[in-house]
Amino acid sequence: MLLGELVPIGGGDPIPLLKDKLQVGRRPNCDIVLRFPNVSSYHCELELIEGHWLVTDLDSRNGTKVNGERVTRRWAFPGDQIGFAKHKFEIFYTAVGDAPPEVEGAESPEVFGQSLMEKAGLVRRKPKRAPLPPSAKPIKEVAMAASDSDESIALDWLSDVEED
Repeated sequence: MLLGELVPIGGGDPIPLLKDKLQVGRRPNCDIVLRFPNVSSYHCELELIEGHWLVTDLDSRNGTKVNGERVTRRWAFPGDQIGFAKHKFEIFYTAVGDAPPEVEGAESPEVFGQSLMEKAGLVRRKPKRAPLPPSAKPIKEVAMAASDSDESIALDWLSDVEED
């Protein structure tokens, strides 16, 4: 059953959210595997609680962000931007109820600045993006170039050794 999806900002295939508790990280045994050296082995956890997604950072080295703000534990609403290290996604799902339940340690973002349509997940908010310098390569090219190279595999292996 599809409980939502993460859509990569800058292009790429959406990642379906198929379970109510998902671990995100670089390790192959994570539910969502992001094979980038700056993503921690076990980076964060996404948990669907009473119809809302809760993002919990797992003490990752490069942090987890919701709408550009580094978080320890924060609710993510439909259309919010979630960043794992420097890799950004928009989360889309159908929220249930008016507000998420009270969960110890969970921060709630400022929702009074949102329209009712945004709160309901019916309007896509456009994230603020800084313009890329003219010399920057498109994100899609960089990700494809680094994904299968021997250097990237070696860096990934070295990163695993240092963190574990």
